[in-house]
Amino acid sequence: MRWNVFIVGQDQLSQRLLPHLRHAEEYAFHPLLTLEQVVHAEEYPFDRLVDEALAELERFEGPVDAIVGYWDFPTSGLLPVLRQARGLPGPSLDAVLKCEHKYWSRLEQARSVPECVPAFQALDPFDPRAVESVQIDYPFWLKPIKAHSSHLGFRVESTDQLREVLPAIREGIGRFGRPFDEVCARVALPDEVAAVTGHHCIAEAIISDGRQVTLEGYVQGGEVHLEGIVDSLRDAEHSSVLLRYEYPSSLPEALQQRMLELTRRFIARIGFDDGPFNIEYFHDEQSDRLWLLEVNARLSRSHAALFQLVDGAPHFQVMVDVGLGIAPRMPHREGPYGVAAKQMLRVFEDGRVERVPSEAEIRRVEAAFPGTLVQLNVAPGMRLSELRHQDSFSWELGVLFTGAEDREALDARIAQCRRMLPFTIAPLADEEGG
Repeated sequence: MRWNVFIVGQDQLSQRLLPHLRHAEEYAFHPLLTLEQVVHAEEYPFDRLVDEALAELERFEGPVDAIVGYWDFPTSGLLPVLRQARGLPGPSLDAVLKCEHKYWSRLEQARSVPECVPAFQALDPFDPRAVESVQIDYPFWLKPIKAHSSHLGFRVESTDQLREVLPAIREGIGRFGRPFDEVCARVALPDEVAAVTGHHCIAEAIISDGRQVTLEGYVQGGEVHLEGIVDSLRDAEHSSVLLRYEYPSSLPEALQQRMLELTRRFIARIGFDDGPFNIEYFHDEQSDRLWLLEVNARLSRSHAALFQLVDGAPHFQVMVDVGLGIAPRMPHREGPYGVAAKQMLRVFEDGRVERVPSEAEIRRVEAAFPGTLVQLNVAPGMRLSELRHQDSFSWELGVLFTGAEDREALDARIAQCRRMLPFTIAPLADEEGG
């Protein structure tokens, strides 16, 4: 018999990577809800999604052994609700919300790891006196209590700029805010958190000047395990724009251990257990200070192929095995490369897509460099501003996963792959006759 593992919003990337799990023959993977429902939808009616998922599981004739997922909200909120309904192991909804609710998470961080938490406050974008309510110094980051991919996130330099961005936030915040409030209604929130809804924002002091890394780990039986640390390389002009993930991290081992100790303190504080997580940190090299950016109650899908290239299996291995309640059978440094990257293929001006790499061109790249994966986000005729889940400064045409023996060779390989993957983007001025 094989374990029946249900994946919320399964996509093509996981379909390509899951066969590389150790003991892959022991798993039977099944989709649960569609990618359209949990990622690409205009709205995420949370309670209805729960009902539909449970109905799908009820119709399944065999045992349901695990329910897993790797997407941000609403998937991150669905998982604890569905597991609890089916009596499966996993973190409690309370513990998940202490990661996913940005303001509640900051409160818990301030109580467990105060040395790495920036100044922060909640802000109601619908409050007529929102600008006057700011208590932290400019500049600061302003973002919704629940969103992802830098959606509606702004670096705010002044009161005038705050006034400028608030209308856009008010218009768009409900897309995640409404379903997030449905999730929060399922737990008894502390008074200080209950007053800060999914339609609020959090303002935070700037901490993004140093090196950014993500610690990937999991908890099982109350014990925190480190899976790996991934470096994030950002754009020089727009510090919130990610250009590349690299694994393994080039940070010194002593610094990585400091991050792990901070992580253990926070995880113990919130009671998170029996699930994967990732925590993003900044390291200020001048002061040697670590800052905690955010906590996610899931592994990072973006990193799965990197673990495959370096360690010999995607860290979906951890997600699946912990979901089943067994010790993860994840290999270490058994992959074909010493270092791997996820390179975002970005542009910084809106335009209309005229040409994308052909299937033959993509296959040529993937064949030339074994293990390389190419994914496109755009198609001819599309206007870039139509793309969902983009940051406020750029558009991601696609992504490239690849590896090499060292970082110098990796840079050269990425450059070569980009030359082999041509895009043509027409400026919008051309359409307007400008």
